[in-house]
Amino acid sequence: MEGAIMSNVHTAEKADSLGCTPRGDHDRLLRLALRWKEIASSDAMRVRKSQWKSLHDLRPARPMILFETFSVSGYLDESDLKCETPLLRDVERTMLESIKHFEELGDDIVLEEHFRIPWKIGRSSYGVDIIETHAENSIGYKSNFPIADSADLSALRPRSFGVDRKASLRLKEVLGDIFGATLPVLLGNYDNFFPDIGFAPFTGNNFIGITMDVFKLIGNENMMLWPYDCPDRLHELMRFLTDDRLAFFAWIEREGLLDANTDNQFAGPSSYGYTSELPGIGSKTGFKLADVWGWAESQETTQVSPSMFEEFFLPYIAEVGNLFGKTYYGCCEPVDDRFDLICKALPNLRTVSVSGWNDFGRMGDLLGGRFVYSRKPTPAFISGSYPDWERAEKDLAATYRAARDGCLELIVRDVYDVGGDLSRLKRWVDLAKKTMQL
Repeated sequence: MEGAIMSNVHTAEKADSLGCTPRGDHDRLLRLALRWKEIASSDAMRVRKSQWKSLHDLRPARPMILFETFSVSGYLDESDLKCETPLLRDVERTMLESIKHFEELGDDIVLEEHFRIPWKIGRSSYGVDIIETHAENSIGYKSNFPIADSADLSALRPRSFGVDRKASLRLKEVLGDIFGATLPVLLGNYDNFFPDIGFAPFTGNNFIGITMDVFKLIGNENMMLWPYDCPDRLHELMRFLTDDRLAFFAWIEREGLLDANTDNQFAGPSSYGYTSELPGIGSKTGFKLADVWGWAESQETTQVSPSMFEEFFLPYIAEVGNLFGKTYYGCCEPVDDRFDLICKALPNLRTVSVSGWNDFGRMGDLLGGRFVYSRKPTPAFISGSYPDWERAEKDLAATYRAARDGCLELIVRDVYDVGGDLSRLKRWVDLAKKTMQL
């Protein structure tokens, strides 16, 4: 059954191709591992880990800054990669990008004294095929929205789940042979967004994503109309997807695939999981959902009123979110008009995403020192052919005024095109440090 529902055959083929490691691949990865270990064992990493942990424990030493580099076009050129074996080339990409990030940007990236890989997990369809047509070289896509009418809900079927233990354990074995005592290899958790187990930047991110799938199944127009035209059917769909998530996370826990995510794994969208209030890495075996972070959000319901959000969507999101020890809420959507509802529904809430669509001052008042103010600076200001540094500085200044007395992290996401000028990344980090008086 598990082999029949694995969602990415290409990745399985990569893993199966791991035979005798070419000498060049071995030497390349070992050199990167030695540099990784040098960085990870430095005093700078020790201090940063302590500062990230203090922030998420609501005892901040200072604002923390992290720039998501893997989304930036051209950050790594294919010519930078030397490994011949496809799966090891993915590992090389992970290592090289992290090392380059540390050496060039000057933000608060953390490298741990281990290298983590996820379990290769697959999930079947909902009984209907969601077909996403992507623009060329873009994450933008259009779904086929297979549930065109509420009567079509009868076509939905519960998903099944599988783990390719052989492929996952094989990669761990190969990397263990290469790294030796230099860099221990840890296997655990999964990556919801990147299927290749060699390059898996979102490992440890327990993404709930119910309304994302509502959108992909029925489309935005139906999301707006069903609360009026067929509210019972919308509740039926939400119940179906909630039960799917409950089953999936129970399966992850039961199969022993869950591990701590209180290190530099992402507890939310590119936000680290460091905290002393959840079990640490290697502190126990048999991790439960209550031991780890989960990530809840509902970007697709931005145009829904707070009262309608509370009626049709929030109870289901919270039912899953409350399985976890701590919850990160939000991504790109505004939450300032419904934060009180979210806070009440998620008593384990710790970190809240504050995108550019929010009233920064109001969010500062609402979050105070009770929650982490996870600011997502507006990526457009440093993107494209003509960056607007004046607006980028004003964006940062407004954030500092709003959250200076709280628990602030700056997480830069969704910067894709910098016109070939990679120096913008460090320039923004320097500007952020100056504005935050660091």
